Amino acid sequence: MSIDDYGGGQGPQSDILVVTTNDVPGYRVEKVIGEVFGLTVRSRHLGSQIGAGLKSMIGGELRGLTKTLVETRNQAMERLIEQARARGGNAVLMMRFDVTEAADVGTEVCAYGTAVVVTRET
Repeated sequence: MSIDDYGGGQGPQSDILVVTTNDVPGYRVEKVIGEVFGLTVRSRHLGSQIGAGLKSMIGGELRGLTKTLVETRNQAMERLIEQARARGGNAVLMMRFDVTEAADVGTEVCAYGTAVVVTRET
C-alpha cells in the first residue's frame, strides 16, 4: 500500500483551510458562519466482508477495509469543504470526524466543524 492508500487530509493547494484547533496562529476570525458537515455512508461488499472475517481469525491489518475507510473519510471531508465554500467561508475550525454503524448495513462517517472567514494578521 502506498501513502495515498492509508493517508488523508487536504492537499497543499486547497482554498479552504481546515484545522482541528480553535484558532489559527497568524490569522484573525472575521466572521463565524456556523456548523458545517460532510456526511457519507458506505457499505462493504460481500467479498470484503468474507475476506475481513477470515483475516480477523489470523490477525493483522484489514488492508481493504483500511483503504475503504480512508476513502470514506476523505469523501466526507471533501463534502465538508464544499459546504464551507458554498456558505462563504474560507476556513473550518475544530474539524472532527464521527464514525458510527448505520443500521448494520454500512458505516456512517461525518466530518464536521465551524465554518469561518479568516484573514491574515498584519
